Amino acid sequence: MMAELDEHGYALRPSRLDDGEMAELAALFADWPSGRPGQRIDPRRAAALTGVRQLVADRAPTMRPVRALLFDKADGANWALAWHQDRTIEVVERREVAGFGPWTVKQGRVHVAPPVSLLERMVTVRFHLDPVDADNAPLIVAPGSHRLGLIPEPSIEAAVARHGDAICLAEAGSVWLYRTLILHASARSSPGRHRRVLQIDLSADELPDGLRWACDAESVDATDRPECASA
Repeated sequence: MMAELDEHGYALRPSRLDDGEMAELAALFADWPSGRPGQRIDPRRAAALTGVRQLVADRAPTMRPVRALLFDKADGANWALAWHQDRTIEVVERREVAGFGPWTVKQGRVHVAPPVSLLERMVTVRFHLDPVDADNAPLIVAPGSHRLGLIPEPSIEAAVARHGDAICLAEAGSVWLYRTLILHASARSSPGRHRRVLQIDLSADELPDGLRWACDAESVDATDRPECASA
């Protein structure tokens, strides 16, 4: 599976989450704020889930969760995303470090674009609580596009045309792995349905010169402020 991930940029984990792991995942969505499409949670909270611990131990033992997001596409909180790459990481605070920038603040949280080499080593994992058929906003990826580095926005359409696209359908409990830089997009979900996903970014890197991943903050905002700009 990891060879497939490196070659194509995406891979489906052969086994799905079991009933106990699904119950742990569902509990993350128990107090979902009305009308909110996405919510950031402490990566350490996600890392404590049995299914997450097992996947990291089996597939990425040198990596750890550095960001965790919950998404629920549903009536009243639905959206579509055009083709794009995930290019930023979340850090504790701004520090001027060579190769890191530009800086942005999203929902009160500090983000920065790191060197592309760091993004190329990262893996993004998506745990599906709901079935995702063609009408329930599956992630669409451009196979192999993770090897293109940072793609200028005017060149994205041509890159998708050259590499084609693949639809990542999922059953409840399915786990998809992606190279973080892969081009991806998604549509709105169908009315009356949910598309709940836990998305975790994994990295084995330590940040240089005093920069710290947000998950290394001494304290965690208990409100888990929202982070809505993702697929």
